[in-house]
Amino acid sequence: MSQFDITPTQATNLIHHEPIHLPNSIQPHGVLLAVSPQLEILLTSNNTQDFLGKEPRDLLNQPLSTLLNAEQVKAIEQFWQGSGSSVYSFKLSIETSKGEQYFDAIAHRTESTVILELEPTDSINQISFLSFHALAQEAIAKMRKTSNLTDFLHTVASEVQKITEFDRVMVYQFDQVGAGSVVAEVKKDNLLPYLGLHYPSTDIPQQARELYKRCLLRFIPDMNAQAVELMAVENPEMHSTSVDLSLSVLRSTHPCCVEYHQNMGVAAILVIALIKEQTLWGLISCHHQTLKFIPYEVRKICEFLAQIVSLELEHKVNQSEFDLMVKLQSIQADFIESISGAENFREALVYPELRLLDIVNARGAAVCLDDDITLVGATPTIEEVRALIEWVDTQITDNLFSTDSLPKLYPEAVAFKDTASGLLLLRISKVRRYYILWFRPEVIQTVNWAGQPNESIQIKADGSVTLCPRTSFELWQETVRLTSLAWKSCELESAIALRNAIVGIVLSKADELAKINQELERSNRELASFAFVASHDLKEPLRGIYNYSNILLEDYAQLLDEDGVEYLETVVSLSIRMETLINSLLRLSLLGQAQLNLQATDLNGLLHQVIDLVRASRSPSQLDIRIPRRLPMIQCDAVLVSEVFSNLMINAFKYNDKSDKWVEIGYLDINEQMEKGLLQQQPQTSAPFVFYVQDNGIGIPEHHHQTIFRLFKRLHSQEKFGGGTGAGLAISKKIVERHGGRIWVESTVDTGSVFYFTLE
Repeated sequence: MSQFDITPTQATNLIHHEPIHLPNSIQPHGVLLAVSPQLEILLTSNNTQDFLGKEPRDLLNQPLSTLLNAEQVKAIEQFWQGSGSSVYSFKLSIETSKGEQYFDAIAHRTESTVILELEPTDSINQISFLSFHALAQEAIAKMRKTSNLTDFLHTVASEVQKITEFDRVMVYQFDQVGAGSVVAEVKKDNLLPYLGLHYPSTDIPQQARELYKRCLLRFIPDMNAQAVELMAVENPEMHSTSVDLSLSVLRSTHPCCVEYHQNMGVAAILVIALIKEQTLWGLISCHHQTLKFIPYEVRKICEFLAQIVSLELEHKVNQSEFDLMVKLQSIQADFIESISGAENFREALVYPELRLLDIVNARGAAVCLDDDITLVGATPTIEEVRALIEWVDTQITDNLFSTDSLPKLYPEAVAFKDTASGLLLLRISKVRRYYILWFRPEVIQTVNWAGQPNESIQIKADGSVTLCPRTSFELWQETVRLTSLAWKSCELESAIALRNAIVGIVLSKADELAKINQELERSNRELASFAFVASHDLKEPLRGIYNYSNILLEDYAQLLDEDGVEYLETVVSLSIRMETLINSLLRLSLLGQAQLNLQATDLNGLLHQVIDLVRASRSPSQLDIRIPRRLPMIQCDAVLVSEVFSNLMINAFKYNDKSDKWVEIGYLDINEQMEKGLLQQQPQTSAPFVFYVQDNGIGIPEHHHQTIFRLFKRLHSQEKFGGGTGAGLAISKKIVERHGGRIWVESTVDTGSVFYFTLE
């Protein structure tokens, strides 16, 4: 989607070498001068007579004072000598044969000259800061109110369209190879939509993208205007073709660009770069069907908004990436912790199965330890995996290999594309054949292109390849097969981090690891003992505070004013809350020290006891408890497991603002776990039951799904939903983990939550 003054050149091997920043001409709506350090005019555009009333030959080799007054010349001199901004803009007036003429002057430095560009304007007065602020303030406020990236980009396009009044304003995003797509659009009703269409990288070659990183704004008010040549002094070091116009606002339009936009029916364009972390993320692209001139100051407002957009864009994109990274790191931390304490390395890797898959969001995995291969989830056969490893071992660099289209690189993979169109392979050891392979299935995608993407590529009779502007931009659909979802950079980093941990913890430092584990076990015991003793000892002075505060209230309240009584009541309330928190801390410390009393337990009897206790503490009419089928008999510590069910049920009713509250308690068998995606294939041995407690309550935002299990982590104020310490879920997690299981939540805000847990 070339909104740009350069697209394909005559041949692909010349695209990156044509000096597009040295065009030897400018657009005709302004004047360009190149001034030496001595403030002599070394170069002019061949239209000075039209704007300044002087021929180029009358200006070349002349001092700048021939054209500008002393104050204006002084400003240019200070700009040349200064070390501040590389671009300087101001208003000026020039006496010409037609009388006094006003201009927007834009100056920028090159290595040997100052480029001064003049655009005619109606007034010498600049837009005031307040006016500038008023134009930008509303747009910025609306953009910052949006919470997700899609709405944010649409708001950006809408606000730029209000300011510029272009027929069409789009936000265009680049991918990793320079191709891109329209991700937001605001347009006139009579125009065909471009939203969602893709454009090949040849529409905006690498050299053009690099130029946008340097010059953030490009404006072409008349795509069909005749370019004006540059004229230089007779000097062997000064040629019009050697003047770098990378930062020029008047730089002329490449002929390919003109033809390209004529094919699109576009007569004027304004393009503003969006930079994220020093990388060209995308463009705000404005199209108009007729000539369209925008004053320089309004363009600067648009450029300023684009800088705000870039900052907000970095925040919104990074927040999404950060949330995923935090999730992967949490999974990885649990994974590494279990590996470090495991006696059997292979079993620590593959059990429980979901953990190995979740660490990179895969659907299947294979663990290869020499000749021993263990499959997890949806995978090719063991023999297919062996052959794949032999091939990929010749392709791998830096211990990692990834592709989202394995069959295109390894034709034999077509046979198992349904399970492994995507491959991520991690080599753990170069000495031994230790690998982890993750797989993703084929995802058939329909890509909507703006015209046939290869239309611009033409092969001549001699076999040479050339590029030319495309003529068609109508919807052209391509079905992409043999491709999986792409591996994200944070997923690749998660795999590398896993390797580093394995090498550092399991392989290279096995002896040291054993010592560390012993020390950690001792430290944990000491920490638990400290927590127990400290909490126990705190209760005595706290009880004294509570008792004496009550005595003061009972015997001396009449001596206190209303505020004094309120203060004492607050002390009593806080001491009660403090004791509750201390009791929770004591409970958690005891869980780490006590031995589990494992025995065969009928969960149905246990659950009915829990329900009776919960009903006793709440109005029975409020409790709709559903148990769709009998629960199984399992080995567990009945007292502790009843506490898990109790905590989850109490929370389910407490955090519920519906008039008809209900809780469902049940479990998923192996087939149901496979249907839900918790298991990718029938396990060779029996899999643990997955128990659940489901409610129709207020729900939990996704970014809090991990944090709610932290000790004393509350999502609401103490006054809302009946209070609480924020320890119940932390205690439940500790109990589940003591049983060798895990606990997690799936939740939708305002709809309800489902807490799942296993007990191995």
